[in-house]
Amino acid sequence: MAVRQSLSTSEIQLSYLEWNQGKEPVLLLHGLADHALVWSVLGDDLADEFHVVAPDMRGHGESSKPDKDYSFVSSIADLEALMDKLGWQNAHILGHSWTGKLAAIWARKNPRRFRSMILVDPIFIWKFPSLVKLTFPFLYQVLPFLKGMGPFATYETAVAQAKLLNQYQGWTPLQEQIFRESLVQKADRTWVSKFTIAARDGIFDEVMLEPGFVSAIDIPTLFIQPEKGVNRFDWQLQPYKKYLKNLQLTQVPGNHWAFLVEPEKFNQTVRTFLIKLCHDTKRR
Repeated sequence: MAVRQSLSTSEIQLSYLEWNQGKEPVLLLHGLADHALVWSVLGDDLADEFHVVAPDMRGHGESSKPDKDYSFVSSIADLEALMDKLGWQNAHILGHSWTGKLAAIWARKNPRRFRSMILVDPIFIWKFPSLVKLTFPFLYQVLPFLKGMGPFATYETAVAQAKLLNQYQGWTPLQEQIFRESLVQKADRTWVSKFTIAARDGIFDEVMLEPGFVSAIDIPTLFIQPEKGVNRFDWQLQPYKKYLKNLQLTQVPGNHWAFLVEPEKFNQTVRTFLIKLCHDTKRR
């Protein structure tokens, strides 16, 4: 079972889940508006052979929620401070959605931190024209997963909305727990997401400013492409094929949150990649 831990620095308090049975380090990074608990099944599955850590990124879950500074630089600094606390010089690093772009930027800026990289249906890999920012207020309204932020008059209203969202297809006990722990009740009795408006706006601003790729990356990389994810066309995959020189691309069933809606195949895919890579490394 995972244990909830925390890291305190002069800048931030970072909350994280830790499975500390195995030795090989694995860092699991959640996407926008999620939190570490989305990796609970994968963490359990990997724990026999791997030392697994899944943080709540700044602005999410139980971690600090500053009013500003959601830059990639600061988020990466949070993660490197966490790795230093754990005594990890490097790790196998998995990023989903927005943190897939974060992982790509981190890998080109500080590749020594990576034993391997797993990109799960990443988004926003390119730098966006400044004109795109004008469309963001509308984007907030139509992106389905952001409808889980609230506010909701009652918890029952919140659950009714959550059951319509792709990441909660099936509404399993784990999905219900994840959603419940993503919310907080305010003094006025309404329910809202722990993911803050400041974090939402700051992260969207940041993903516009910096491209994910500008040069080749040689780190062993697994790209996980859900059948109903956001990366469905070859033109979307071209940047990854161009810049990732040690790339393996694998399809899995499910949508953008395949690890929640089709976890068995997803977990098997991640585990197979990591174990083979570790065994190959030991034979060298």
